[in-house]
Amino acid sequence: MELPRPNKHLFAASKHYPNAWQQVNTMMAGRGHDLPDWPQWCFLPMSAWYSIVCAENKQNRLNVNLVGDVARLAAIGTWRYGQSIYQIDPALMAVLMNTTLTGDIPCEVLYRLPEFAVYIETPGMQWLGSECYGFWAHLEFDINTQRTELRLLMDTEADLAIVILHIGKHTLTEAVDRAMKEAARQASLTQKLPMPMLTEATEVLSNDLQPFISLLLYVCSEGVQYTGHRRPSNAPAKKTKKGWKLFAPPKPRYWELGKQIGNQLRKYESDGHRVAGRTLSPHIRRAHWHLFWKGLRGEQSQFIKFLPPIFVAGESKN
Repeated sequence: MELPRPNKHLFAASKHYPNAWQQVNTMMAGRGHDLPDWPQWCFLPMSAWYSIVCAENKQNRLNVNLVGDVARLAAIGTWRYGQSIYQIDPALMAVLMNTTLTGDIPCEVLYRLPEFAVYIETPGMQWLGSECYGFWAHLEFDINTQRTELRLLMDTEADLAIVILHIGKHTLTEAVDRAMKEAARQASLTQKLPMPMLTEATEVLSNDLQPFISLLLYVCSEGVQYTGHRRPSNAPAKKTKKGWKLFAPPKPRYWELGKQIGNQLRKYESDGHRVAGRTLSPHIRRAHWHLFWKGLRGEQSQFIKFLPPIFVAGESKN
């Protein structure tokens, strides 16, 4: 049986960095002791992955050709310990991709990732003109700046493309805008792009990124629909004779999301919006993201829920 694409990349990373997983356990054992501590929502900071890549390449400071390996190994290596592949119903995916990110969606919702790292399949999607089969997403805590980042790794036909969003006390739309401006600025430094091309590059990057963020938001949203009764979660460390260690599962796990909503969307489409012999003049309440509050006053927290298109019936023509 052929390996899924993310597992092929994992196999390649394990071959290129054969001691990485042993070093991960060493880093985890030193957390808060020999090494600084970091938040529970971060699997392993990028500085630790940097050290791993340095050690494997016998370098104290990475040259420019190896810097990208840090981000790639961090995404794939974090995902290794769950190996979950998320498959969103095609009908729902089409709606999510066309749901624009607007308004006050806080970056805080991204802390609701079901696992340290996820891989979301994206059949038929493109990233900057190249076919994109899926993408990894995980959270990073910068030990030096105390900054939180959302890290994406796009699994495209061309390469593994890195996307970084600085998240904080601002909206997700602003985080996308900041990230794309920074990416375009970096491109201008290396390619000497004039300002009009820089602005155009920012718009292209932002437009290409938003559908992927919408898919990720659904995975992070309240009430996300999984097929079956199981739900993804982080695998706990196991106690061994040499201390606590993390172990990778023997094979990938598949999670089907949004099938119920997808079936509803397909039903409305096939029925032509006709009900009980009446000819309706329905309108569609557009799909959108909605913020809710929960908890006691003073201890409330926000969560986001995706509201799919709602077909509203018109007046009877009988």
